[in-house]
This record gives sequence, C-alpha cells and structure tokens, in this order.
Amino acid sequence: MRTPVTLAVIAALAISLSACTQAPADTGSTPNPSSSSSEEATVSNLDECTTSGPGSDSVTVTGDFGAKPTVEFAAPLSTETTERTVVIEGKGDVAEVGSNVQVDFTVYNATSGKELESASTPYDGATYAPFEVSETGTLLGLAKTINCSTVGSRVVGVIPPAESWGSQGQSDIGVEPTDSIVFVVDIVAVVPPIVPEAYADMKDMPTVEFGDDGVPTVTMPKGVKAPTTTRVGIIKEGDGDVVKPGDNVTVNYHGVLWDDGTVFDSSYTRGEPASFATTGVVPGFKVALEGQKVGSQVISVVTPADGYGASGSGSIPANATLVFVIDIISIG
Repeated sequence: MRTPVTLAVIAALAISLSACTQAPADTGSTPNPSSSSSEEATVSNLDECTTSGPGSDSVTVTGDFGAKPTVEFAAPLSTETTERTVVIEGKGDVAEVGSNVQVDFTVYNATSGKELESASTPYDGATYAPFEVSETGTLLGLAKTINCSTVGSRVVGVIPPAESWGSQGQSDIGVEPTDSIVFVVDIVAVVPPIVPEAYADMKDMPTVEFGDDGVPTVTMPKGVKAPTTTRVGIIKEGDGDVVKPGDNVTVNYHGVLWDDGTVFDSSYTRGEPASFATTGVVPGFKVALEGQKVGSQVISVVTPADGYGASGSGSIPANATLVFVIDIISIG
C-alpha cells in the first residue's frame, strides 16, 4: 500500500532521516527529516540546551554561513549523547521546542569520516530543509542540535546512534547501526506556524466537489498564482478524537498538482484508505492532520518547501505546489 507524501526533502534525498513507507505515484521509499525510525530516539527531552563536548569541539568548520562549509575531524568520532558546538552565532529568532525551521546542513558518517552527500542540502540560497524541533517522532539528536540556536547560526552536532537511527541504522545513505553522525547545520529561518482556517471563509483556494462515489474533484482558481505559504482549510469538522503529533492515522486523500490539475495520487480512486504516522509525511500534509478531529475533511495547498522541494518525486515535478483533500477516518 502506498502512503502519501513521505518527504523527499532537497536534492536527491535531501535528508534521509527515517526509513518511511512508499510515497505516491510509485516514488518508492523516501526518508523524512521530520521523523525517525529509531525506538531509542524518543525518550529524552529538550528542556535544556545541548552543550558542547570533546567530540563536537573537535570538528573544525570553515566557510561563510549559507555556503557549503569545509569540515574536518579525526575519524572515527563517537559520543554517548548528542554534543552541540556553535561555530557562528546568529542574532535572529531562537529555534525552540515546537518551532518549524528551515535549515541547510552537511552530514558526515562520524565513523568513516565520509560526507553523506545524498543527505546534504544544496546550499543554493533558495531550497532549504524544513524541520520541526520536537522530541516526538523526530531525529532526536538533530532536534537537540537545532534547539536553542538562533537564526544566522551555524552549529555542529555530533549524534550517537541512540539519538538517530539506533539499531536499524540507515544503510541507504551509508550509516550502520553503530555509527555516530556529524551534522553541520545553518539555521536559516524560524517559520511561523501554519494556522488552519475555515475553508468557506478562504479566498483564492481551489474548489472541491465530492461525487456520488465520494471521490473529490479539485478545480484551481482561475488567474490565481500558487500561494507562497502553505494554507490549510477545514472543509468539514469532525466530532471524533483529536489527531496528536506522532499518531498513526487512517485517511483517504486526493493529491493534485496546482499548475495543471493533474491527479498524481489518490487513495479515493484506489478504494483503499492509507494508514501512516503523522511524522511520516511532508510538512504540508502533516500540518493538515495534527490538531484536527477524526471525521474532518481538510484541504491543504502545499508549497514546494513544505512538499517535495527542488527534487520532486516520481510524477511530482520539481518545485511543484500540491493540493491535497484529506478525509481523516480514524486514529490508531
């Protein structure tokens, strides 16, 4: 079974931070920087800022903020808990627990010393990896590295297996279960949260009509450019339990390209709802689920930054704005 929108973050992979389920349109298994498959990575908390240590202090980083850094360290490098060293101190907003941030990063296997090029961002000044600072469903070590950092900062995180992929590792990008990893992260922006609205009150949104078979038809507004921020509208509010971060949900969904209205994936037409964790999908889909009640119907217009970015995914082209109509069926 396919599940919608597992995140193909930036170039080729952008960041393979969890082994997720299949994505729409036969795009295959695409990892997601907002989730982790490690059981060990959900037990700590982010109440305090992560401090530096001998491991993170031993990583030498040169280069300007916003440009790909030169990184040197003596491998193998390991640590028992995440260490965080600030290389460049920014003066912008602070990334805190619950913040949604945009980041650039370079990733290394700390055991071999090799850069994980497929998991590093392109530093193109336009395409950034989105990440939610949270201990639930995240790569905990990356959350600890970003937490407390200010916009404009460059920070080094040395992360042990227990706070990344644990016993599973991430062989697709060259990380074995016993490998620590090194992240060099530029904090580009703290993004205001997306607030869902009543769909009936929203302007310049696609129209949605449900057929007798329950399958939605989505029509784009004429002469309206795609929005520059993700928008979520509540078509119908349910009366069931509220979806919480990290919940496993069962939904029907219908995905359409904003530019030409092409349907790229639809569980409605397959006649088979999809089940997945809210942390296993792109941010623009995730925000349409969490906080909503079972029985709700929701529309989400997803910008490339909150979707598949510059890489696209399968039949989803690069830099595509997406429209999802979602029917939240159940939790668990």
